[in-house]
Amino acid sequence: MFDRHATITTAIGDLTLVAADDALIGIYFPHHWVGAARASRGAEVAADNDPVLSVAAAQLREYLAGERSDFTIKTAAEGDEFQQRVWAILHEIPSGETTTYGAIAAQLGDKSLARMVGKAVGSNPLSIVVPCHRVVGADGKLTGYAGGLERKQHLLNLEGALPAQAEALF
Repeated sequence: MFDRHATITTAIGDLTLVAADDALIGIYFPHHWVGAARASRGAEVAADNDPVLSVAAAQLREYLAGERSDFTIKTAAEGDEFQQRVWAILHEIPSGETTTYGAIAAQLGDKSLARMVGKAVGSNPLSIVVPCHRVVGADGKLTGYAGGLERKQHLLNLEGALPAQAEALF
């Protein structure tokens, strides 16, 4: 497996993109909570010169400019079976909508799994592309996000999932 990474500048700050072979396997914010060691995985390359990373960078920039709501880049997130099940549910949350940890747990057949769902959501290595920002607390409040709550709010505002609010990001 040929792993490499590149850091790109976006409207929400720098993002480190990690690829393995022909798939994107990670998107990391500065000071990412989980998986930060993966952000330096493999050789550092120029995103524009890599077929996977250049497509990922372009799609992320289009999304952040409001020109794209879905991603078509091939991904290969590494996680255990439970995490994979949760991440698959995240993929199904439509742009502009939110759900809760408890609702995902209920989809999995057991509402008591909400904390485990939260841990799996927090371990998502493909932030934004696998839309973990669309998961909120049971009361509708914004809760944990590896990129920080300001970025989470920005992404949800961008998608129209929250009423427009004044933001002071970066």
